Amino acid sequence: MNKVKLSILALIVLAAGAGGLWIYDHNTPERGQELVALGDSLTYGVGDQSGAGYAENLEEVVNENRDEPLTVYNYGIPGQQTDGLLTQLEDEEVKATLKNAEYFTVFIGTNDLIKTNGGDLNPLYDDRIQTGKEDYEKNLEEILTILREENPEAPILFLGLFNPYPENEEIQQIIDDWNELSKSMVEEYPRVKFIATDGILKEKSTEYFSDALHPNEKGYELITKRMIEEYDF
Repeated sequence: MNKVKLSILALIVLAAGAGGLWIYDHNTPERGQELVALGDSLTYGVGDQSGAGYAENLEEVVNENRDEPLTVYNYGIPGQQTDGLLTQLEDEEVKATLKNAEYFTVFIGTNDLIKTNGGDLNPLYDDRIQTGKEDYEKNLEEILTILREENPEAPILFLGLFNPYPENEEIQQIIDDWNELSKSMVEEYPRVKFIATDGILKEKSTEYFSDALHPNEKGYELITKRMIEEYDF
């Protein structure tokens, strides 16, 4: 598992937020040796003191039972929304990576919800959230269509949203609503599996969270564990 010092991670996160940074390895492996992780800071791994996040955790666990190692290409961008992911997927180098993938993971939508509400979730604005949901639905449909066109065979593991404030019932209703939408949409595409993350982080405490939104190392490990439980790699 790659370990990244927190000082380096902080610099990368700042650069990513300012300029939409993602990192490529131009020497992409042959098909069948690659997992492409797409999304925002939750895919990037912000908050994990080890620098791993769920994607690199998954790489380590899956490789325990493989003869040829699976390489994770983590294209998560802190702050990214679904429209940003659509732009990212237009890049020719990303497209080449998509064609080689054995698996995809997609963890996106948290920023769509938060930013459309005005930058946080307190207070909640129903009209803004509804508009954001409609944009999210449109963008997600395009994202899934692109992935299936570029790579018809590789399973897509779509991670649902979790409530960063599990004690707030009003926010929970919105999270449930967006997750139901996502779940119904992914069911329309072949080889796409919805994996629920809500409820994994049991309580809002420093045991699972590094800040108001992001899990810590233990929190990401719980997300990885759920993925392993839900999908037979």
